[in-house]
Amino acid sequence: MPTETERMLAGDPYDPSAPELVADRARARDLARRYNATSEAAERHRETLLRRLFDEVGDDPVVHPTFRCDYGYTVAVGDDFFANYGCVFLDANAVTFGDRCMLGPGVQVYTSTHPLDPEERAAGRERAEPVSVGDDVWIGGNAVLNPGVRVGDGAVVGSGAVVTDDVPDRVVVGGNPARVIREIE
Repeated sequence: MPTETERMLAGDPYDPSAPELVADRARARDLARRYNATSEAAERHRETLLRRLFDEVGDDPVVHPTFRCDYGYTVAVGDDFFANYGCVFLDANAVTFGDRCMLGPGVQVYTSTHPLDPEERAAGRERAEPVSVGDDVWIGGNAVLNPGVRVGDGAVVGSGAVVTDDVPDRVVVGGNPARVIREIE
């Protein structure tokens, strides 16, 4: 029988109140709290904490505090990853960033989703769908990436955009819901 963690990572309905997941969230919050308490001068210590928190970390990551996430072990960031102040990853499933991705302040990435039926929702089970961001992507401040979306290589997500569908390579998207504004030549 699969564990609640295995169900969560498989995208199946899972119980977020399961003790194993509660403990995993506590671990991630402790590491994030410790990370957020560091000074900019503590670059080496910050990177060590990120490498303990995230599943994969490329070269030269920069994450400005405050940063929050649910689990951390589902997050992978490529080389030269940059996240500005106040980013939040609700990472009950994979959150993957390619190389040279830049996130503006307040970017939020959501993998968790809940049943639409109120009785099912009241039962407390939820699901999570992975979010994937390609290489050379710029995500503007306060943008939201919803469960299951993929942002293509070289794309730009405008500030405040709410991404509900996949974003093709080399386009600019904006709005709520986000739509293609133009192609990048």
